[in-house]
Amino acid sequence: MSDDPVRTDDGWQRLDPRMLLVYPVKELARFLPVLLGVFVAGTASGGAGEWWQLVGVAVPVGLGVLRYVTTSYRIAQGRVELRRGLLNRHVLSTPVDRVRTVDVTAPPVHRLLGLTSVRIGTGTASSDDDDRLDLDGLPAERARQLRHDLLLVGPAHDGPADQVPPAILELDPAWVRYAPFTSSGLVIAAGAVGLLSQVANSLGGLDVDTERLSDDAGAWSLWLAVPVGVLALLALVALFSIGGYVVTNWGFRLSHTGPTPGGAWHLRRGLLTTRETTLDDERLRGVVIGEPIGLRLAGGARASAIVTGLDRGQGSSATLVPPAPRAVVAGVAAEVVRTDAPFCAPLTGHGPRARARRYTRALVPAAALVALAVLLELTVDLPLWVPVLAALALPVAGALATDRVAALGHTLTDGFFVVRSGSLDRRREALELDGVIGWNLRSTWFQRRAGLTSLTATTAGGRQAVTAIDVPEVRAVGVALDASPDWIAPFVVTAE
Repeated sequence: MSDDPVRTDDGWQRLDPRMLLVYPVKELARFLPVLLGVFVAGTASGGAGEWWQLVGVAVPVGLGVLRYVTTSYRIAQGRVELRRGLLNRHVLSTPVDRVRTVDVTAPPVHRLLGLTSVRIGTGTASSDDDDRLDLDGLPAERARQLRHDLLLVGPAHDGPADQVPPAILELDPAWVRYAPFTSSGLVIAAGAVGLLSQVANSLGGLDVDTERLSDDAGAWSLWLAVPVGVLALLALVALFSIGGYVVTNWGFRLSHTGPTPGGAWHLRRGLLTTRETTLDDERLRGVVIGEPIGLRLAGGARASAIVTGLDRGQGSSATLVPPAPRAVVAGVAAEVVRTDAPFCAPLTGHGPRARARRYTRALVPAAALVALAVLLELTVDLPLWVPVLAALALPVAGALATDRVAALGHTLTDGFFVVRSGSLDRRREALELDGVIGWNLRSTWFQRRAGLTSLTATTAGGRQAVTAIDVPEVRAVGVALDASPDWIAPFVVTAE
């Protein structure tokens, strides 16, 4: 017998026993609506209902204990295996050499107990939770050792698992100034407003003098109320943005272990829930620099890795740099891909037809909106400010189209396919040509009339594709041919 109390003779190990304090609580939270109904019914039925209340609590607690007892894992004979379930036994197994990433997360309850949750990324495209290798409940030291064993194997990576490599980038508190220029604050504020409205609706017994509130609101001038409301909204969004930035990125640290290339990138961040992600160099296929319009105006940007083994739900795990100064982001991106060429090389424009499509797609809807507002003004007698406000859509659409035209571009440089596009969410994507697994050329009816196409390089990482939109057809074929001549040449007909 093994000395390990959670290890069996055949190598199967259970999760840490402290999860017996976590799983029952999780099950109680899942059954909370049912439990509330049971308690209300039990209170109404008198003494007999107490037994139902006890049963209502015992069932989820029992399910939590059962979940712990029936979950086990092992690493043996070059494979990682996870076994769970009693009646419906489910076994996941994958070779160790298929492991792409190891994501270590510690929510507040886990941190309190000294535990972590380990997600082993294998590059699967399945979004089913049952198909994920999640070890929810390992001691922090065991999780770090497991990450070391799965990714940092071989003579090049020999060394202590808990050795802390030097930091390449750490969070600068001054970067919080970029938080209000992101969309996260707006999302958090909308969620908070929705939650507060639901709470207010549930408290129907509150006596609110709506007539008095209406009279007070009527006393405000429209020209005063609108600016005050806008400023209050902006302040609220900025406050939520800063709070979200601090909670998400507190303690951010990016480091690299082992040789370059051949090592691994390690990311750590989080205030309440800490997250540590290790990305093997061999799985990293490129970098994306995102410049949403707010960040761009503030001189900021952010970067994420194109890496195999992360599904779309784990996109945040590939964050290389949170919103930060543009120069810092570009410097880290260049260090990650070991060249600055993809981020400073000039891009090839897409020509006058692509430019015309940008203006057409922006101005036609704006012109239709203005025409509709004028028509309603003539027929329904709307206030004059309505068509005036609609008319502002034309210059806004024109500026948006100009910005989108300026963003369009692509190039092949230093072994990378580089694409830039977008305005409200501008992105410069640099994909390593070794990570390209296919080329697609797709054209809509309107694109075909203009002699344009969308050139897509498919890959197994990130969004699974990098697309250059509205590229002249001849140029698109030439790019694919230059990047992958062995694949494309058999399909290209040359003039004799």
